[in-house]
Amino acid sequence: MQKKILVFFLILPSIIFGQKFQTRFEQSNGTQTPTYTETIDWWKQLDASSPYIQMKEMGPTDAGYPLHLVLISRDKDFDIASIKKKKKTIILVNNGIHPGEPDGIDASMLLAKEIIENYNQEEKVKKAVGRIAVKRNLFELPSNIVLAIIPVYNIGGALNRSANYRVDQNGPEEFGFRGNSQNLDLNRDFIKCDSKEALTFAKIFHYLDPDVFVDNHVSNGADYQHVMTLLTSQHNKLGGKLGEYLSQTFEPALYTSMKNMGWDLVPYVSGFSESPEKGWSGYWDSPRYSSGYASLWSTFAFVPETHMLKSYKQRVEATRDLMKCFIGFASNNANEIIQLRDNARKQQMIQNEFAIAWKLDRTRSTQINYKGYTSGRKPSEISGLPRLYYDRSKPFEIKIPFYNFYNDTLSVQKPKAYVIPQGWWKVIERLQANKVQMRRLTRDTTIDVEWYRIESYQSGTRPYEGHHLNTAVQVSAKTGKISFRKGDWFIPLNQKANRFLVETLEPHAEDSYFAWNFFDPILGQKEGFSDYVFEETAVAFLKENPDVLQKLNDHKASDSAFAKNGRAQLNFIYQNSPYYEPAHLRYPVYRVN
Repeated sequence: MQKKILVFFLILPSIIFGQKFQTRFEQSNGTQTPTYTETIDWWKQLDASSPYIQMKEMGPTDAGYPLHLVLISRDKDFDIASIKKKKKTIILVNNGIHPGEPDGIDASMLLAKEIIENYNQEEKVKKAVGRIAVKRNLFELPSNIVLAIIPVYNIGGALNRSANYRVDQNGPEEFGFRGNSQNLDLNRDFIKCDSKEALTFAKIFHYLDPDVFVDNHVSNGADYQHVMTLLTSQHNKLGGKLGEYLSQTFEPALYTSMKNMGWDLVPYVSGFSESPEKGWSGYWDSPRYSSGYASLWSTFAFVPETHMLKSYKQRVEATRDLMKCFIGFASNNANEIIQLRDNARKQQMIQNEFAIAWKLDRTRSTQINYKGYTSGRKPSEISGLPRLYYDRSKPFEIKIPFYNFYNDTLSVQKPKAYVIPQGWWKVIERLQANKVQMRRLTRDTTIDVEWYRIESYQSGTRPYEGHHLNTAVQVSAKTGKISFRKGDWFIPLNQKANRFLVETLEPHAEDSYFAWNFFDPILGQKEGFSDYVFEETAVAFLKENPDVLQKLNDHKASDSAFAKNGRAQLNFIYQNSPYYEPAHLRYPVYRVN
C-alpha cells in the first residue's frame, strides 16, 4: 500500500504540470490553435517554470513585436559558445512563417511540454533514492542536442486572424494570414531582407549556426493518403559530401523513423493541378527560401509539409513526431554531422569555383512509394468543362519516379575579394546582417579590378514580392584600374561566407542582389545630350576617331531601321565617346583577382 501511495505522489506533479500547461490545441481536442498572444504567454510561463528552457527577445519585426527564440538544453547551458565547444548539435525549428499553416506552432508546444515534463519527472525519480519511482513514457531530449525554436516567425500574419483564409485547408478553426505586416511572403525574403523579420532571422541564424534547420509548413495541391510530406534541401545544390550524406543517409533515416512511428513519409508533392502518378521533381529551393538560404551556410535544411486535407490533429501530431525523428538522428550522428559541416566550410574557404545555376536532369530518377487516390475528370458544375477530382474510396499504392537530380550549368571563378562602393549601403547592410567579414578602405585607393557590364536582362512584367526580378542576365567582363574612396568596402573571399557572397554578388546568379533590383539604378542613363548641340561635337569626334566612324557605318549597313534613325545614330556615337557616363550598365561590385 505504501508503494502505491509513493508511486501516486511521484506521478501527481507530472499530472499537475500537464494540466497547467495544457495548450489550446489539447483543450479543443486538436481543432484549435492559439492566438499569437496566447502562444507567447504560454512559452513565457514554461520558461519561468523550468531551468531547462530559456526564452529571449532577438530583434524587431514589421509587426512591432519582438521575435522570440526559445532554447531547450539538458544541462541548462544556454551559452552558444559553450554549447559549440561541447560539440552539441543545434537544431533550429521555425514556426508560423505562414501563420495559416500553424501546425509547427502547436507541435513545438507539445514537444517542449513533453521534454520539460520528462526532465521534471527525472528529478523526482532521482530524489526517490531507495524507493520505487515510476516515470511516464515521455520524449527525452538527448544531452548532446540543443533545441532552438522560433515560436511564431510571422507575427503580423498571426495577428491578422480569420476562419476564412486557406479555404481548401481542413482546420484549425481559425488561424493567421500568409502575408506579414508589409504583405510580404516571408519565405521569399531570406536574401532580399525587405522585412525586419528577415534581418532578425539572419541574426538568430548566425548566432546559433544551426547544424539542422527545420521550417514547418502545410502543403496544398494534389490529394493523397500521406499526412506528412518532406521538402529536403536539394542535395546536388547543397553539394559535396554534405549533399551525399543528406540524400543517402540523413533523409532515408527519417523515412525509416517515421515509418516506425506509423507515418508514411513521401517527398513534397510539387504537382499542384494534376494527379502525381507519373512522378514529380524535387522542389528547387533557391536561396530566397529558408532551406535554400540555410544551404548557403552548410546547414542541413528541411521543410516538413503536412497535407492540408488531413485533420488538424493528425497534422500536428505528425509534425511533432517528425521533429522527434530529426532529434533522434541528429543525436545518434552528432559527431558526423558536425564534422561534415566543418569540412564543408573549410573546403568552401579554399574553393576556387562555385556553381550559380542548375538544371533538372530528366534522365535520372529514383523510385518512391506513393499512396494516392484514383483521380479522373468530370464536368464542372460551374463551367461544364472537365475538371479534376479524386475518389477517396479508391486508394492505391504504387512506385513512381522522383526526379531529384540537378546538374550545374554555370560556374564562376571566385575572386580574391570584392570591392563595393559605400553608396550601395542597402547591399552592405544585408552583408553585415549575415556576418560577412569586410573592412573599409582607410584612404582613397586605385585598384586593378575586373568588372561586369550588363549586356542584357529581362525584367519581370509583374511585381513579385515587392520587386520586378531581373532574369536571363548576360554580362561581359572588363579589367582596368578603378579609383575607390576612403570608406568603400573591401570583402575578402577567405571566409565561411564565400558561397553566400558568390550567390548574392555575382549578377547572373538566380537570387543575386542584382536579380532582386538592388543595383537597378545603374540600368538608367543619367546624362544625355541635345541633338542640335551634340551634332557638331559628334562630327568633330568622328573625324578624330575613324574607328568609331567605321563601327557606325557597319551598324547602318546591317540594320536598316538604325540607318533611318538619326537620334539612334547620335546616341551610338555618344556611347562610343568619352562623353558617355562610365557608370551606365557597369555593375558596381568589383572583383579583385
